[in-house]
Amino acid sequence: MGFTETLADRFDVGARGSDVRTELIAGITTFLAMSYIIVVNPFILAEAIRIPGYEFFEVVQMIAIATVLASAAATLVMALYANRPFGLAPGMGLNAFFAFSVVLGLGIPWQTALAAVFVEGILFILLTLVGARKYVIQLFPEPVKRAVGAGIGLFLLFIGLQELQIVIPDESTLVTLGGVFGNPWAILGVLGLVLTFALWARGITGSIVLGILATSLVGWGLTLAGVFERGVITPETLPAAQYDITPLAGAFVDGFAEIEPLTFVLVVFTFFFVDFFDTAGTLIGVSQYGDFLDEDGDLPEMDKPLMADAVGTTVGAMVGTSTVTTYIESSTGVEEGGRTGLTALVVALCFLASLVVIPVVAAIPGYASFIALVVVGVMMLQGLTEVDWDDPAWAVSAGLTVTVMPFAYSIADGLAAGIVAYPIIKIAVGEPGDVSAGQYVLAVLVAAYYVLQTSGVIL
Repeated sequence: MGFTETLADRFDVGARGSDVRTELIAGITTFLAMSYIIVVNPFILAEAIRIPGYEFFEVVQMIAIATVLASAAATLVMALYANRPFGLAPGMGLNAFFAFSVVLGLGIPWQTALAAVFVEGILFILLTLVGARKYVIQLFPEPVKRAVGAGIGLFLLFIGLQELQIVIPDESTLVTLGGVFGNPWAILGVLGLVLTFALWARGITGSIVLGILATSLVGWGLTLAGVFERGVITPETLPAAQYDITPLAGAFVDGFAEIEPLTFVLVVFTFFFVDFFDTAGTLIGVSQYGDFLDEDGDLPEMDKPLMADAVGTTVGAMVGTSTVTTYIESSTGVEEGGRTGLTALVVALCFLASLVVIPVVAAIPGYASFIALVVVGVMMLQGLTEVDWDDPAWAVSAGLTVTVMPFAYSIADGLAAGIVAYPIIKIAVGEPGDVSAGQYVLAVLVAAYYVLQTSGVIL
């Protein structure tokens, strides 16, 4: 049996309607869509993580290596244990919470913040082993499960349009259309979108990868030809990798030395809550898009992919980065046809390879990598057809799930809105019996958390 056949047999590729070539392309696509985290995560965390004797950019390089290692470890578990085509990495939003709210805002040492992430990871491993996380996710109302994919799509679309500078902040209206054709960054982004959408419409396999690479090459071509200076449409400098992370790895142990119990518990709980619902929303949304859900809207053997992010979070804290979660950018690979853990294996290997070629990964301009978010965001909106808009409970619950995600800039907040709305509307229309006891309890707990959180009682 050849190597290709061995891979296909190991990941059950044929039975899932895929082939090795498609899985490889899907894995590369997902990695390219996620690769920005290798650069973005270190710069966010380095604002809070200061190591005596090391300069800012040296710490950035340490965190970059930690980011790669945590992402690769979690995604390998997803590939080899869960056999699902999802990539994992330190979560955006969670890293900002770590740096700006916990360390800089509360004055908690960064080592203690890493200890809180480690505890969260251990809790997730234990809850996953006993099936508790899977049980809670299965309590999600069906309209939430059916709408979450479109909500994530709209969220992706919103992020992508902002990163391409097509949509920009505005004091009066919060957001508005940017000066697109006076901005070379936005112009290249629009041209890349046109190319990628055209390739996808023609049914070209690997259309998103081709769009990203072609747009990157155009940007670098214009720069090298002298049309633009370095730093305008291409990175000004390409960082070199630093492999010594000993001052960072294992620092979480020191974080247990001096902790204030109540504050520590609240920090752990907040990490826990946001990661729980972000991961749940991403798994269900991407699974819906890939047609992985069963007739009840649940992902079969959900405990296995949940274990991947639990292990990733634990490993991430040990090497020196914030909470690891399943990435919504996984939908880019699913769109390319990824259906098995072979896609995730490719993602993990690409992360490990980036240890050697971090400057090459960093050479992909932002407007090229974020093309994938806009393209996939549009495609994922087709999930709205699965919502029964004639049913008031479905319409309100699904509608809030979809819209709150981009408006609150949080997958977790969108899920929470739909979860709380469903039993309220069911009671209003005289159908309280359609809501299970577990769904009532979940709605009350979620509502209570947001009352305390938005009133400033907890973080």
